[in-house]
Amino acid sequence: MNKLFRLKNFPLDEKTLRLQETLFHNANGYIGVRGTWEEGVPTEYDTMRGTYLNGFYDVIPCKQSESLCGLIEEKDTMLNVADTQTIGITVDNEAYNPFCGTVLHCERTLDMEAGITERIMRWRSEQGRTLTVTYRRMASFQRQHLFVIECDICPENGGKVEVTSYHKGLVKNYANPKDPRLASDSGVLLQAAGHSQIGEDTYLLSHTIKSGLTVCTAVRHVFPGSADISYDARSHSYIARYAATLRKGESLRFVKYTIAVDSRHAEDPLAAAKKLVANDCVELSQLYAEQRQYLANFWRNAEMEIDADDESDLAMAFNQYQLLQSCGSDGLSYVASKGLSGEGYEGHYFWDTEIYVLPFLTYTNPALARKLLRYRYEILPLARENAKVLGHSKGALYPWRTISGRECSGFFPAGTAQYHINGDIACAVVRYYLATFDKDYLVEEGAEILLETARLWLDVGNWNGDHFMIHGVTGPDEYSCIVNNNYYTNSCARYNLRWAARLPELCGKAWGDIAAKLHVTEAEIDGFCKAAERMYLPYDETLGIHAQDDAFLQKPLWDMAATPVDHYPLLLHYHPLTLYRHQVCKQADTILAYLLFDGGEDRETMRRTFAYYEKITTHDSSLSRCIFSIVASKLGLYDKAWDYFGESLSSDLRNTHGNTGDGIHTANMGGSYMMIVNGFAGMEVTERGLSFAPFVPKVWRGYRFRIHLQGSLLEIHATHDGCTVRLIDGNPIAFRFYDRMVALSAEHSVAEESV
Repeated sequence: MNKLFRLKNFPLDEKTLRLQETLFHNANGYIGVRGTWEEGVPTEYDTMRGTYLNGFYDVIPCKQSESLCGLIEEKDTMLNVADTQTIGITVDNEAYNPFCGTVLHCERTLDMEAGITERIMRWRSEQGRTLTVTYRRMASFQRQHLFVIECDICPENGGKVEVTSYHKGLVKNYANPKDPRLASDSGVLLQAAGHSQIGEDTYLLSHTIKSGLTVCTAVRHVFPGSADISYDARSHSYIARYAATLRKGESLRFVKYTIAVDSRHAEDPLAAAKKLVANDCVELSQLYAEQRQYLANFWRNAEMEIDADDESDLAMAFNQYQLLQSCGSDGLSYVASKGLSGEGYEGHYFWDTEIYVLPFLTYTNPALARKLLRYRYEILPLARENAKVLGHSKGALYPWRTISGRECSGFFPAGTAQYHINGDIACAVVRYYLATFDKDYLVEEGAEILLETARLWLDVGNWNGDHFMIHGVTGPDEYSCIVNNNYYTNSCARYNLRWAARLPELCGKAWGDIAAKLHVTEAEIDGFCKAAERMYLPYDETLGIHAQDDAFLQKPLWDMAATPVDHYPLLLHYHPLTLYRHQVCKQADTILAYLLFDGGEDRETMRRTFAYYEKITTHDSSLSRCIFSIVASKLGLYDKAWDYFGESLSSDLRNTHGNTGDGIHTANMGGSYMMIVNGFAGMEVTERGLSFAPFVPKVWRGYRFRIHLQGSLLEIHATHDGCTVRLIDGNPIAFRFYDRMVALSAEHSVAEESV
């Protein structure tokens, strides 16, 4: 598997550099640092310079034209907490500036086995001096509060080198009022709360303005000599200056350690930072070795190889690595839609994690998947409060977008109304359980989530004759809002209710305590069963397809042929009401239900429905094409599955949506993994058991991946000659392989010819 991403001699234009800020960011699930240039870029460039801590936020106003009951008036936003990246260099009093003079060579590398990024610039100044500067960066997976920059400066003819390194505490967030996916206004959301210097270690304390949180950032420089350090109160910054005279052929190497810790993770962030500086700012060789070992373990379990072209193999590795960088693991944080790579969607957590990211973790790193799921359990009390705000007497309603656990969706038709978030979370709980048989998790956390989300469905829905219906909600397709009986929503509600009804059986002896704690009655469980059994799912007899909602097929079709290419995504060019009045889909909706929830639909109905929605789906969301690919595989439409795969796999590396500069698309990255595992390999993990039915796209020679299931590590290797499933280690396991049941134990494999 190709795990080295490298770009050489790229243009130094705004678009390229902004994209690279995302592609070469460093993160470890807690701290994320944009890949901006230490020396900076021209002031007229639109850049997003940021350092972020997963789960650290402030509260800002959310403007509403009318203060109607229950509408939010403020929201969480992820903060840029400090700038410890900035480093200025001069040689013989001439500033190093790649935007003046001549760049002789430029190169950026992401090494996904070493866990570092590197940037090399060889530059000739306007006065003829030639200088090579190399930066290496690492966010430590083993020491999650640590970020490191290693710098090597080599003036080819020697000279006096001066370094000015900054530790800035008052920094701005990014904003773009023209794009609803970004914050509409920016500003400094932190205020100075203290500073101190111990030796050459500097500490800055900052408070948020509204949320009451504190962050401490600490910087330690390791120069080959002493630095002069001063504090600037106006900018709440420390500035370290160092100078050395080098002979021809000599270079100056120094290391800049950054520690960040916030008050959600430590009662006294300053004291914690001091301890972390002492313990974690160790020799780089040790840190690099730890990072490499961590990633060796990660890749051992998550390895996926595409035997085709280098780009596909690299893109898959890149996507998997970015997912790892994005995942919180402390119960206080989750996975933002842009990970920790940028400020798109203000760092909010959506349903992306449950539907697109958790499958990857569940099947490659189940321990991390469980840690992630804990976040949803921790915010369950706030979800109960949210349900009450929305007028529900029982149950919990998870916020559509959040950081702290409070609803942060200002535009409720395409936000809060997406009640399917409850079913998405329930689905993730069940999928984790089926993949791991982790009964302890189910008893300790999962059962309570399933019960409280199921209760909400009984309260929001209603009986109409013999059918249970759900009115006034929005499905995944945000171009059709506030509808009745959205097919996807009703499907996931049914799934949620069915599994909640099974909890007495699944939890065994522990059920008595759970039922007593949550005041569950037999009548309530019976209510879950009845609502699930009689859930209404809209179907059009004339077309022979499932309708997206009760009114969807009654609306006129959107004229795709007459829509200018530059008017996509539609949400940026047409009023929402215009979109709501047409048959046009932003993303997979009914088709997603076919993937997640086995409702017993016959194959021909699914094929007709797939063909219908394929024509009217714009894929304006990066969450869409991967789902169409997987369902196409499921339906045996292999050429279509491949077409959607190719468009989705390299979405960020190719910047196909044009906004990767705002941050990565984590959901699409998880979807790319699912396209192979659940699509091409046909893997299904249901209550009926595990099954595989792989096929290989015509243009590939084959593919191979490893997967964790039910305590076993399996390797699936598919080629045009056949497919082999091998048990690497763990428990014996049985599964359906194409049309037969097989069982594997240690040192055994099973093969099938002519895939």
